[in-house]
Amino acid sequence: MNSLLIIFLLATFSFLFAFTATPILTYFLYKYRAKKIIRDYSETPIFSKLHEKKAGTPTMGGILIWVTVLIVVFLFYGFSKLFPDSFFSQFDFLSREETYLPLGALVASALVGLIDDIFNIKKMGAHGGGLRARHRLLIYALIAFVGACWFYLKLDWTTIHVPFVGNFDVGIWYVPIFFFTIIATSFSVNESDGLDGLAGGILLTGFAAFAAIAFMQGSYNLATFCAVIIGALLAFLWYNVTPARFFMGDTGSMSLGVTLGIVALLTNSIFLLPIIGFLLVLESLSVILQILWRKIKKKKLFLSAPFHHHLEAIGWSESKIVMRLWIIAGVSAAVGIIFAIIDYSQIYG
Repeated sequence: MNSLLIIFLLATFSFLFAFTATPILTYFLYKYRAKKIIRDYSETPIFSKLHEKKAGTPTMGGILIWVTVLIVVFLFYGFSKLFPDSFFSQFDFLSREETYLPLGALVASALVGLIDDIFNIKKMGAHGGGLRARHRLLIYALIAFVGACWFYLKLDWTTIHVPFVGNFDVGIWYVPIFFFTIIATSFSVNESDGLDGLAGGILLTGFAAFAAIAFMQGSYNLATFCAVIIGALLAFLWYNVTPARFFMGDTGSMSLGVTLGIVALLTNSIFLLPIIGFLLVLESLSVILQILWRKIKKKKLFLSAPFHHHLEAIGWSESKIVMRLWIIAGVSAAVGIIFAIIDYSQIYG
């Protein structure tokens, strides 16, 4: 069967499965009061005032995405092993070179994020708000270390591709490059998860762009993996747009951020990642600038950070912010794909 048809079929199956499973997840989130805790007004007065109406909305909706991906992967893997000569064997996309690492990272970081969400709900951890930032960074670093070892030792991967220039063997320096990419991407996705539908839309365009790049490179299993994530994300967004029925939570943002970074590395496209994920760069940069500005100038650069909260503070409606940022995310993803196509055509004619 045509690889592109398989990709679209599995993306559709992922969407339908996640969409059907959502009422079950929602029931348990409401039943066990997995509710979002809005930060104290004294700590973040602008943010707390803008988001007080969201208090009580369940979090941990990201479970829907990574559990769907996990089930789809192993469902069709199981079918292919039980019925090796059947129609279903064509839908197995689990492979050591392309999907072992992103799937493992997705689940591992999702479980860590889930623990953080539970801490937040139970008012445990740092000031009752879950894991401290340094603990999160430590966990990101641990996941990045495992991933870097897999790339460097198992896949013997030491090459960085610079678009329109060529490939460079960086040797052991690939490990810190891998570290920085994973930590920066996961941090940026986590920062973008602040408005209904925002992080989901940004991630959707990001994974779609890398699915296209992976397909162009002949990495069909990786492209299928991205497509399955896209299908689950679409179902999640159906219920996450304003007013959100549930939020993504750290179990979603942490896992998808780490996975997006790994997919960028697997396609050797890390220099396209800041273009495709332009909004992620903008969001994290606004937070960094806000912190530095307060330390140096003793005042805030933005009314509230990340940047989407600044737009809220100056009077933009939530839906207006999300829709316009989605448009920017779509355009930047398209520009990234254009660069990838031009670069690929220069290499292979």
